[in-house]
Amino acid sequence: MNYNQTIDFLYNQRPAFERQGAGGYKPGLQTSLDLDEMFGHPHRNYRIIHVAGTNGKGSVSHMLAAMLQMCGYRVGLFTSPHFVDFRERIRVDGEMIKRDDVVRFVDEFSRMGYAGTPSFFELTSTMAFRYFADRKVDIAVIETGMGGRLDSTNIVTPILSIITNVSLDHTEFLGDTRALIAAEKAGIIKPHVPVVIGEADDETRPVFVQVAQRLQAPVTFAQDCPEVIDIEHKPEWIDVRSTRFGTFACRLMGDYQQHNINTVLTAERVLEQQGLQVSQSALRDAMSNVTELTGLMGRWMIVANEPCRTICDSGHNIAGITAVTRQLAHERCDRLHMVMGFMRDKDLQHILPLLPQQATYYFTQAHTPRALPATELCAMAAEHGLNGQCHDDVALALQAARKAARPNDLIFIGGSMYVLAELFEHMLAQGQSVDL
Repeated sequence: MNYNQTIDFLYNQRPAFERQGAGGYKPGLQTSLDLDEMFGHPHRNYRIIHVAGTNGKGSVSHMLAAMLQMCGYRVGLFTSPHFVDFRERIRVDGEMIKRDDVVRFVDEFSRMGYAGTPSFFELTSTMAFRYFADRKVDIAVIETGMGGRLDSTNIVTPILSIITNVSLDHTEFLGDTRALIAAEKAGIIKPHVPVVIGEADDETRPVFVQVAQRLQAPVTFAQDCPEVIDIEHKPEWIDVRSTRFGTFACRLMGDYQQHNINTVLTAERVLEQQGLQVSQSALRDAMSNVTELTGLMGRWMIVANEPCRTICDSGHNIAGITAVTRQLAHERCDRLHMVMGFMRDKDLQHILPLLPQQATYYFTQAHTPRALPATELCAMAAEHGLNGQCHDDVALALQAARKAARPNDLIFIGGSMYVLAELFEHMLAQGQSVDL
């Protein structure tokens, strides 16, 4: 198979949850354990940091990877989903896996004659584990796909587990309360392995404490001894004032990054106890260059300044949209233009009331079966006093917003990572730079 045929093969093994929704969700670890044995347990060849959480796990994973890279370690990074190129999911020192390596792995798997039908994510995570072993990484940062307990990545024994936070998302699979979802995410906690909890409340903290005590896993709640004192927004970065590293710049913008950075610095303190030393200069270089070092995109990201400041963000659930709305309230502009699209499985009855009333909306949809049609989104939004245009294509919605916008306005694009993916594809087609 060539590369494109190989990618089709991966997606067609079992419809990916990201494309099909519930039909592509396959909980359980047996297939991942089978694949792991077939390929010789590759993840046992390097140290691992395992990251779960409802929001922020992507930002935390990328910042950790950047920090470890700047310390001189060879670092693997496995995240999901991707925006434009499948290979974004698997990186070593920021470089995407080569196409030939993707083809080679799938060819090898095909020749093994496995009797089962692995899901897209099961094969992809095994590919990442094998690739990191082949590239002889020192340490890998592994992000869960969904939940934790039954996630395909949960066959690893890390040196550190991290759970960023818990919010209501994927409730049909993980549970309809924060306590139930916390129990699923706490499934990544391993016996005697330290765990850092980024944010917890009265409902989720007892869950984490109980699991950690049962497994004799040292637990640290980042919010109890905050490493980040405060942040100050600059035009294209934030200045972070911290207790141990002084003031440093971070390219990841947005108020919510204060919590993620606090989680990372708390994790760094725990990692130091295991002999992974991080210097002041390494931390500063990592935070100021995290997007360049790791390819992270879509987190309060400035994508244009013409015809006006244009920002996108991947927040897509109640907690994520709440953070986006709070951030938008700080932005100074004459008019706010919102290009929004959502997946049909999101809790829009609670998300839509969070969106700004004083804005012009351009409702749209990504080209995926999971997307809520723009016409249905328009109708639902109108019930909450949000009115605007309806476009069945992200590029058309953005074009309409740009046509209406003036220099002192602000355009925001979001609601779904798949809306952002089509934004980036449109930018590439127009010859604009998108760092992958």
